[in-house]
Amino acid sequence: MSRYRGPRLRIVRRLGDLPGLTRKSARRAYPPGQHGQNRKKRSEYAVRLEEKQKLRLNYGLTEKQLLRYVRKARRVTGSTGQALLQLLEMRLDNTVFRLGLAPTIPAARQLVNHGHITVNGRVVNIASYQCRPGEEIAVRNKEASRKLAETNLQYPGLANLPSHLEFDKTKLVGKVNGVIEREWVALQVNELLVVEYYSRQA
Repeated sequence: MSRYRGPRLRIVRRLGDLPGLTRKSARRAYPPGQHGQNRKKRSEYAVRLEEKQKLRLNYGLTEKQLLRYVRKARRVTGSTGQALLQLLEMRLDNTVFRLGLAPTIPAARQLVNHGHITVNGRVVNIASYQCRPGEEIAVRNKEASRKLAETNLQYPGLANLPSHLEFDKTKLVGKVNGVIEREWVALQVNELLVVEYYSRQA
């Protein structure tokens, strides 16, 4: 399954706020469609599926990519759900988004893919690159790159900088000081239900 490229507000109305996908909020409290207000009680499978979709769409992943992250998280000692969120949050595209250099994760991915971002002084154009504590994430020292970032900083996706990051707005340089803690994950999701959804596949 490829990445979702359809109407974003429709998805937000169905799944709730997805801060990584769009800054728009659902205007109506019920899902889209003719029968949006008359939903029957959902099965446990439907609830798990919905949480999985939230995670996949918020971080802009394909089904195959998300499954790969779940498998990786299972190999980590401790909570699989928390490890999964940390792996997704420490991706370079998400880190660029959380630094305020892009209004959404898709926009951050574009910055990375087009070579506007450096890690420790070297251009990295792989959105899935895993940022590590101690690394410096910066905007490339080129006029076009800096202009893009400065424009984006006027309309950041999220107001608060997570505690594991620091950012110098003048130099357009950020630093990863640790691994993100659960309380700083902006997406409202039950990661345990996502792990349960994949329990037979991972």
